[in-house]
Amino acid sequence: MSSETLHEDPAKLGPEAIDKHRAIVSLMEELEAVDWYNQRAKATANPELRAILEHNRDEEKEHAAMALEWLRRTDSKFAEHLKTFLFTDGPIVGIEATMGEGGNDAGGVSEDGSLGIGSLRKVKAENGQ
Repeated sequence: MSSETLHEDPAKLGPEAIDKHRAIVSLMEELEAVDWYNQRAKATANPELRAILEHNRDEEKEHAAMALEWLRRTDSKFAEHLKTFLFTDGPIVGIEATMGEGGNDAGGVSEDGSLGIGSLRKVKAENGQ
């Protein structure tokens, strides 16, 4: 319930921070609705009701995606993290580990789609290894 109200004086936050709060709270509510509809759909034995609940659940996913996209467009750091982690393959935590080992923000995959091995060779050569 703490997400329903601002934690700081709105006069000190400004409209941009308040709008981001609105979007974050809306995203949280949409994801909560996805969870509720999913649980209800899984619990019912009635196939017609299940179909309705699954339809409603998927509508909430659409709403969540729209709020997430708005946040991506208005928060460059959020956009950077989404670009790094979304639509990737392999272990998710492996992406972060690769970044810590000199990988880039694309999860260790360069713009040309390679793993950047050539660039690692270049770094080794520059360091006399």
